[in-house]
Amino acid sequence: MAPSSPMRLVLVDDHEMVIEGLKAMLVSFEDRVQVVGQAVGAERALTVVAELDPDIVLCDVRMQGSSGLDLCLALRERDPDRKIVMLSVYEDEQYLFQALRVGASGYLLKSISSDELVRQLELAHRGETAIDPGMAARAADTAARLQRDEFWPGARQGLTQRESEILSYVVSGLSNRGIAAKLVIGEETVKTHLSSIYRKFGVSDRTGAVATALREGIYR
Repeated sequence: MAPSSPMRLVLVDDHEMVIEGLKAMLVSFEDRVQVVGQAVGAERALTVVAELDPDIVLCDVRMQGSSGLDLCLALRERDPDRKIVMLSVYEDEQYLFQALRVGASGYLLKSISSDELVRQLELAHRGETAIDPGMAARAADTAARLQRDEFWPGARQGLTQRESEILSYVVSGLSNRGIAAKLVIGEETVKTHLSSIYRKFGVSDRTGAVATALREGIYR
């Protein structure tokens, strides 16, 4: 059953065109959801959400600068009850688990239909977890496999398989150049993966990443 008054929604993306597209998708559902504000980028989003106090924040997972995951953490630190639903083009269970780990109320794909989007937002508004229907079954299977330790080292901590591989070389003491040579990729690609590992571990450098890997028993 739809709520008696429309959900108050704030849209966050680093592309205004995406925001306008979402607003167009939702315009015919004004009796169920009302877009009360929008923000281009995470920094602006902090101010907009604080000013408007929406029921739900619908936010892109990956943005330039601070990611949607970082924004979710920041918003939840300010208000632990804040409902944030992540929106992504990435049909990847690891992104889903990362989003839930930082306190998101859901993870939806940008390919979602307008009526399904509204339905999922209503689930989140009621306190349930909104997961894109196309991902739900696979996510449940992945969660079960994680519990059985059938994935690569670091999967429980949200690392992708490539990030896990790179972390193993970091723990072994290889330089960025050495890792790039081993994996036949560019040094900049290695740096990008390392930045992602640091963010997921909540550290700022290689030393912190190695310490976390050893402490968590990812590598010994």
